[in-house]
Parts: sequence; C-alpha cells; structure tokens
Amino acid sequence: MPDLQMIGRAAQEYLAAKHAARERALPKSRSAIRLCANTIRAAHRDEFAAAAQLLADAGTLLREMAADLREHQDIFHAGFVADAQKEYSEAALTCAFIKREPLPAPGDLGVEWAPYLNGLGETIGELRRYVLDRMRLGKFEACEPLLADMDEIYALLITLDYPDAITGNLRRTTDAARGILEKTRGDLTLGVGQARLNMALRDVQERLDRMVNL
Repeated sequence: MPDLQMIGRAAQEYLAAKHAARERALPKSRSAIRLCANTIRAAHRDEFAAAAQLLADAGTLLREMAADLREHQDIFHAGFVADAQKEYSEAALTCAFIKREPLPAPGDLGVEWAPYLNGLGETIGELRRYVLDRMRLGKFEACEPLLADMDEIYALLITLDYPDAITGNLRRTTDAARGILEKTRGDLTLGVGQARLNMALRDVQERLDRMVNL
C-alpha cells in the first residue's frame, strides 16, 4: 500500500503538470482570438494576403494548444479552447464567403463540430457588415450572393435541433442569426430600390437636359 507521502508527491506532480499545461494554453487561446479578430478586420478591407497570414498564425496557436493539452482533455474541453476554435472558424469561413471560395470543413481547420457551427452562425453578422459596406460603395452586385449565403447558413442551422450541451448553445446563435438575416434583407431591398429610383431620376433629368438643349 502506498503511504501518504507517495500519494502527496504523485498528486503534486500530476497537478503541477496539469497547471503548467493550462498556463501554456490559455495565453495562446487569447492570442488566437485576437488574431482571428484582426483576420476578419483585414478581410473587410479586402486585404486578403494579410488576412491569410493572420489566420495561419491563429491556426498554429490552436494546434499548439491541442498539443499542450493532449494529456489533459478535461482542460481542453473546459471552454477557452472552444472559444478560440469558434473564433477561428468564424474568421476562416468569413474569408471564404467574401472571397467566394470553397468553405473549409471542421477537419480542415482542426476544430470540433460545436465551435465550428457556432462560428458559422456568427459569420452571418460579419457578412451583414460586409454587405452594408458594399451598399455604401454602391456595389450592389456583390450583395445578393452574400445574402443568399446568409440565407443558406440559417437554413442549415435550424435543422440542427439538438440539446445545447451538445451544440454549445447553437440555438442561441441561430436565433440571433435569424434577426440579422431579416434585417439585412430589409436593408438590401430598401437600398436596391433607392438605387434604382436614383438611376431613374438621373435618366429623366438627362432626357430633360437634352430636350432643353435642342
């Protein structure tokens, strides 16, 4: 039978190793989240080379976190890793939608399904922001495909009716996505209608000017 001193030493070694792994992984999670936010910011500015590099750096940190916590799966699933994976998924998917590229799957990104799906849901907010930016620039032709993407994302998410413990509160993300989608559809409809009206008014004014100059 082991004595208490042996048990104490074993406990110290085990907990010290676990604590050290957590302390290595936690700052990487925070850094990865910051890199993902900067990735999305660069994508909104159409700075895709910078976005790709930032995303690659975030992916490296996520892989290092997985290695740090390989022997400590309880910490891996404690929450902060999933947060980083969600932000990473959101950044990667937002870039793919904006660039009109094939979407990366969870296996491509090295993330779990729940954070991936929540990241997918949150891309709707980023796509709305991009649509509004295009509208302000008068680039309405780029908006319709993105609105269709938003619609397809929502249509997918509402089919995934599983407990929140499995999906990471995906239902809440889906509910928020619905409101963003409907608001964006209304804004785009209004914007396109206003643009067409302005074009028609310009055509009328040009015809009147030509008549006056005859």
